[in-house]
Amino acid sequence: MHKAGLLDLCVRAWNSVRMASSGMTRRDPLANKVALVTASTDGIGFAIARRLAQDGAHVVVSSRKQQNVDQAVARLQGEGLSVTGTVCHVGKAEDRERLVATAVKLHGGIDILVSNAAVNPFFGSLMDITEEVWDKFWMDKEKEERMKETLKIRRLGEPEDCAGIVSFLCSEDASYITGETVVVGGGTPSRL
Repeated sequence: MHKAGLLDLCVRAWNSVRMASSGMTRRDPLANKVALVTASTDGIGFAIARRLAQDGAHVVVSSRKQQNVDQAVARLQGEGLSVTGTVCHVGKAEDRERLVATAVKLHGGIDILVSNAAVNPFFGSLMDITEEVWDKFWMDKEKEERMKETLKIRRLGEPEDCAGIVSFLCSEDASYITGETVVVGGGTPSRL
């Protein structure tokens, strides 16, 4: 009886760990958070905006072109996600101010900033995502194949591969992680 009880306890503990790591027990870890995601109408930025919204955040997407913002907002809202958007060229102070003002006006504040450019982190969590390296490999199939062979991997990363770690880092689960560099590179050597 004691052995069966211990086995049952281990099975329940394992199931609990498995469910927690798969997200089955936690719904909306970013509920009631407001996230600004710059350059978020395509690629990694779009995947991050989608994931943050799927995890419960109210997301404000941005891009340099209104047409891109409108398409991204329509697509994400079509998935039932809480998303708004505005034009923002992060190199222009007035555009950054408008982006912040939009989030504050619509949602009362800002909790998270995920940026594809260096801006002053005067609010919430700041993550700087660099997408250019990924794009170079996606566009050149020969380079892509060489990279996969060199790294002994079956595929190169997709935008969604970055989205999960960004969402985790924005959640309370990562509240004790500060000043770290997390490389989502599939084994690629990196130096930052």
